[in-house]
Order: sequence, then structure tokens, then C-alpha cells
Amino acid sequence: MKLFNTLSGAKETLEKSDNRPLKLFVCGPTVYDYPHIGNARTFLFFDIFARYLRSQGYKLTYLQNITDIDDKIILRAKEDSVGWNLISRKFEKAYLENMRSLGVDSVDMYAKATDYIAEIVSQVKTLIAKGNAYLIEDDGYYFDLKTFPEYGKLSRRTVEQAEDAVTRIDTSDKKRNRGDFSLWKLSSTDEPGWNTELGFGRPGWHIEDTAITEHFFGPQYDIHGGALDLKFPHHEAEIAQQESASGLKPFVKHWIHAGFLTVDGQKMSKSLGNFVTIHAFLKDNPPELFRMMVFMHHYRSPLDYTENLIAIAKKNLSDIGAFVRKLELARGEDGGNYAEEFKAKFEEAMDDDLNTPNALAAVFETMNIVAPKIYGLSKKSGKSLKTALVAAFGSVGIDLPSPRIPFKIRLLARKRDKYRSSKQFIQSDALRDKAYALGYTIEDTPQGPFIWVRD
Repeated sequence: MKLFNTLSGAKETLEKSDNRPLKLFVCGPTVYDYPHIGNARTFLFFDIFARYLRSQGYKLTYLQNITDIDDKIILRAKEDSVGWNLISRKFEKAYLENMRSLGVDSVDMYAKATDYIAEIVSQVKTLIAKGNAYLIEDDGYYFDLKTFPEYGKLSRRTVEQAEDAVTRIDTSDKKRNRGDFSLWKLSSTDEPGWNTELGFGRPGWHIEDTAITEHFFGPQYDIHGGALDLKFPHHEAEIAQQESASGLKPFVKHWIHAGFLTVDGQKMSKSLGNFVTIHAFLKDNPPELFRMMVFMHHYRSPLDYTENLIAIAKKNLSDIGAFVRKLELARGEDGGNYAEEFKAKFEEAMDDDLNTPNALAAVFETMNIVAPKIYGLSKKSGKSLKTALVAAFGSVGIDLPSPRIPFKIRLLARKRDKYRSSKQFIQSDALRDKAYALGYTIEDTPQGPFIWVRD
């Protein structure tokens, strides 16, 4: 498998080890509000990624953090007149419930920042001892960017551009350099904090990730993932912290960044008010639909959310599900090895930087070849292709639709088939129309009527 590495700007081979699992860390949520489907696109992609790796025999340990102390959480708590920890626990619970509802179950460990205060303090102390950090009185400890000349190597930005970012920037007129970022924030008496050797305070945003990954993975590991907007400054800060603290390079071998989910070309975000919560989406749609929407787009490309996209994803699921069901009716003589041909094309696409649009194209290419002669396939050929298709979608967490057809609809179809056999076409057409009005289509096949749910 080859993956695009943001650090090198090229596709690189992801080596498989028999001796140890790959170590994957993905930046998790800051739990101050209900997550939206823009957030979900990132987490669902990495679920697809992890599932597919495991299906191909890769051993993998997948760690994700949860930022449960942050200025956004403190502000939300003040707005709601409740304790910050109540906000954190409420929205952490909502996030985990949303992930379960979406079928995101590949994460091995969730690590909350507040459970690793000792590790965070230890890493800050290491940076102080090495001369990478300094104290601003009544403010906190900051990382000194002048001590890390390679800052910007991930995003290809300079120190002078260090505050030209779309995510959180630490502001202080007493910083030594533009772009210096907070490691440990000193808290006022009305703010949450921990009594430590650094003073009463709380972690900066960037330090929690490196302290957590160092605790679980050590100072170097295989894959770091996250949304595109975290590349700068968040991931740059992580590199500066960990490589300064350990003296080892590279901190991470492969950096993977998922593109945005957009609405009318704009990133979906709470600040713009153009968001749809995961809960709201799932009230009207099954989780497989969102997974198909994500699968239809290359992970590094924007996904523009529209009603038309929902309709296309729904039709894709229905058409593929119907095709798989029809394969069960194959009773012919064609023993072609369509399953192996499909599997080779599907895996070739997936192994090329998770090219899910090409993988989906392999599905439809196979369907276009087989559909005109589907009932002429041998039973063995039909069964093997069905198995291959179900396994391919299973490897990325998509359950194909396999609706249970109600008895009254099956009875109606049999009655219609009798009318049709006796050339009573007016009556048979009337029953077909009745089935359609009830939400089902009837297709005539050599093995009898094929019934499917209408799109």
C-alpha cells in the first residue's frame, strides 16, 4: 500500500511488520458542543482506513485523544452557567454515542487530556530544561520557535507565517516570537487548573497530544492523522515539541490529512453556522448513507454536502445491494472468474493512497459487465462474486442493503406473475403499479419476479 505523506509531499509505501502493530494516532474532538458531519467526515475516513488496513493483514493500534479541557470548553461552561467538567462529560458522551451510531468502532483507545496531566507536565519540564520553553509571568509557559529551526516543514510555512492559520492561535504581547505557542496556561482563581510544579494551570492545546502519544507509543511512531486544518499550526507544534523533547527525528513517519466537508464551497463549521449535527443527519438517514458519501470521495479532496449528493449515495447503495441480491438467482453456465478480477481492481485502487472513488468505479465496472448476463452466470460464479463484493464493502465498514420483503408484497408479485403468464397484462400491470405505490419494484427474471425497495 502507498499513502500520500504530507511531510514528504509524495506517496510512500506503508510497510507491514509481522513483529509489531503499526501505531496510528488521530486528533480527536474538543468536547464543547455536539459534533457535526464535517467532524464526522474525518473520523469516518480514518475508520475506513483502519478497517481496510486490518482486512489486508496489517496489525494496527489506533489511539485517539479527547480534548476535555480547553478555552472553548471554559467559555461554553460560563455561557451555560455550569462547571467546565459537566460540559466536557456531556459532549464527550455525545461524541462517543455519535461514533457508535456511525459504526466507527476501529479505535482501540480513547485518551482524555485530563487523565494525563502528569505526563503533560513532565514533557513541559523537559522542554524547559532543554531551553525550548520560557515563562511569561501571570500567563504561562511558551514554546520558543527560534529553538526549532525546522518549524514549518510539514506545512511548508515559515516562522513569519506562524500565525496565518485557521485554527487556534495563542495570543500574548509578551511572546518572544510571532507564533510561539502555549505549553502550560496559568489559571486564574475562577478558572479550572491543576496544582503542579509549573504552577496552578492547565495544558496548552498542542502539548496534550504529544504527551499522550509519548505515553502510549514512545517518542516516535508510524502514522498521525487529522483534518486538513490541523496541519498548521497544531501538527507543526506537535513536531516541534516532540522532536525537541526527545532529540529524535522523525517524530512521525507518515502524516495523513483528510479534506474538508463543505457547504456551498465553504468549510462546514460551528463558527459559520452552516453545520448539520451528526444526530440530526442520522434522524433522517441510515449511517451507511454517510459512509457511502465519504467513500465516494477521495479523502484528500473536498466533499461538498448537498441534497443531490445524498440522493446519489442512496442510489449507489440501492443499486449495488440489488445487484448482489440478483447474484443469488444465477443458475446459468457462465463460470467466469469475475470475483477475482473485481477483487484485484478494488484492492489496486485502495492500495493507491486509499483511492475510494476508483475502488467504487471498479464495483460499477464489474456490475456493467455482469448485469446484462447476470442470470446466465453459474451458481458458483454468482456466489463467489457476491462474496467478493460483500467482503470488499465489509472491509470499509459498509453494510449493503438487504431489505426483507413483506409477505403481502411477495404474494402480490406471485399473483402478478400468474396474470403475466396467462397474458392478462392489464391485470399484471395494475399489480406492478400497486407494488410501486407501496414502495417496491418488480422485475421479471428467468427465475421469477425480483422484488426490490424503490429508490
